Amino acid sequence: MSEPDVDSTSIFSQKTHLPDDTVFYSIYPDFSLNPTTSTATITAELHNLHLQILQTLAPFTTTYIFQHQPFTLTPVLSPLPHLHGRLRFGDNLEDEWFVSFLLFTVSQSFPNLSISLHDSDGQFLLIETAFHLPRWLNPNTSTNRVFIRRGRLYILPPSHFPNTPDLITALKFLSENDNNPDILRATPDTVQLNLEKKIKEYPEKARKNVHGVRIRVPVSVAWVLKHEPCLISLAVGGFYDRDVDSMKFAEKMERFLPNGKEESVVQMFVKMSKTMYAQLMQQTFRPPKCYPRLPLSSDAEAYKEAELGMKIACGFEMVYQMRKRQGGEGKGSTWEVFRENLERSGYFQGLLPGSVEYKRLVQKADEYYRNSALHSRASDILNAPVRRIDEILALPHSADDFKVQELPPSDDDSWLYYGEDELNAALQERQKEMELFDSKRKRKQKVKEEEDAGPSAYDLGEIANSMQAFVKKMSSYEGAEVPESRDTKDVDFDADRFMKDMESVLRGQGFEDTGNDVDHGESSSSDMDFDDFEDDSDIAEPSEHEEEGGDAFMESYTDALNKELKPTTLDRSFIRANEETLKKDEGISNATEDMEEEFNPVDVDVNLVKSLLDSFSSQQGLPGPASNLLGLMGLQLPEDGKKGK
Repeated sequence: MSEPDVDSTSIFSQKTHLPDDTVFYSIYPDFSLNPTTSTATITAELHNLHLQILQTLAPFTTTYIFQHQPFTLTPVLSPLPHLHGRLRFGDNLEDEWFVSFLLFTVSQSFPNLSISLHDSDGQFLLIETAFHLPRWLNPNTSTNRVFIRRGRLYILPPSHFPNTPDLITALKFLSENDNNPDILRATPDTVQLNLEKKIKEYPEKARKNVHGVRIRVPVSVAWVLKHEPCLISLAVGGFYDRDVDSMKFAEKMERFLPNGKEESVVQMFVKMSKTMYAQLMQQTFRPPKCYPRLPLSSDAEAYKEAELGMKIACGFEMVYQMRKRQGGEGKGSTWEVFRENLERSGYFQGLLPGSVEYKRLVQKADEYYRNSALHSRASDILNAPVRRIDEILALPHSADDFKVQELPPSDDDSWLYYGEDELNAALQERQKEMELFDSKRKRKQKVKEEEDAGPSAYDLGEIANSMQAFVKKMSSYEGAEVPESRDTKDVDFDADRFMKDMESVLRGQGFEDTGNDVDHGESSSSDMDFDDFEDDSDIAEPSEHEEEGGDAFMESYTDALNKELKPTTLDRSFIRANEETLKKDEGISNATEDMEEEFNPVDVDVNLVKSLLDSFSSQQGLPGPASNLLGLMGLQLPEDGKKGK
């Protein structure tokens, strides 16, 4: 087309008009990345690779019944030489996974090539392994990063490509780093294992997906299926996707019932996918008036075979006539896509359909379409089934060709009615995957929270236990010993100066003759040894009643202290043992309460922990005595969650 604003290449590269149930694949050989290789050499190597791949896959594809179209590859020379293909799988998802199996097989047989694979939803291989993917990978970051090579899935890591790489750069990186373990590590092992588990189900699962059944069809239909069994997908597709226009052809059955109701009906055995069988069985369809009479429904087996055959025959008639009409006009679905893209690109300049100028532009576009290679290729695709059916039916045939034959019985179709077990099993497997993913995520979150909170234990009893162990630790005048695992500085303590100050304090209070109640051979972190004092002061020598003197001192000191504290509320600031139990009895008199308080000891551990927590909270996250002391004991409390409230 002479108009510069119309680009047929860009028009047909748009993915928005492609079917939703289509898988796309491209095979990029390493030799196509060499810029010094001539175009003629690359073309020859590409066609040779094409034939080798088809020969490798022939054992798998020859007997497989595809839902809509067979697996194909087309050499493409521009902009990068490669092999390209697409396959519409429709309602049969097994076709998509069978194609994946074929491409993994190709990558294993031909190690020097990279394969890209996606469908209308995107990277469905990643969707299958979504619970095992790295967090950085998403639909926006997966472009030109996901390839199949040497039988493995490769995900190009962001460490090598922080931004989205272009296709040629990504392919060169793969070809140059086949033995680079970093690429393999970029793809988690769980992703590989889950994909291998899925791919290894084939080709056995593909064989199980085929359903064989007896049918009764007009002899013309049987003759076509005998020569081309794969055309069963064409007939089922024509029946399942029928519309008002195609139904008009089924009412006449001009091609496959030339004799009308007098046409001979024969029995034969055909194979189709389970999806096709379900599509035929689950739809109610009234036979055309021109169709031979079906057996009585009392003969369930014969009626089922005839009804299936009737649906297949009508499907053949509808798709044959529709393809013939489209092929004769030279305007299939590709023409509609072409015209819609012309409208979208502004080719019709906003003109009203039906106007003189609009018709002129349509005619010019039609001339270009007919003269382009696109038209000839589309015409071949559309006319191929029609031409092949005409060739087969032109051969002599009759009902006698199907009389002498032994037919195998129809396969068991209980799976059609009791398939919920398989569905439930698949759903349970997905549920287990989700639960495993959630549990791993929760564990990681818990570990992160513990790391953020520090190595502290949240058991408050451990604080009390650690403090008791700390004060019971052997010590001397040089200071208390801290846990060996803690790297701390020596305590700077002037013992002589401390004892002099204590002596002056005690003398000032009138307690000059105190004596020593600690054995000379022991030392404690909570007791003081007065025997080591050497001073000019006159200190009394220990008497033989040293122990009794110490007890008298402690009693008098305690009485004086209690008397001093009695009028205050200090004693009520301590938490006593079994305090809650005592408070429950509301009938206790005040005298009784005073007596019980006197004999109810203070809960040292609880008061210790409470004081430490209050002190720690008052630090408001800053360094202080509580956090320093707990740190020496190897404990670290989390931040106060109520701070600022």
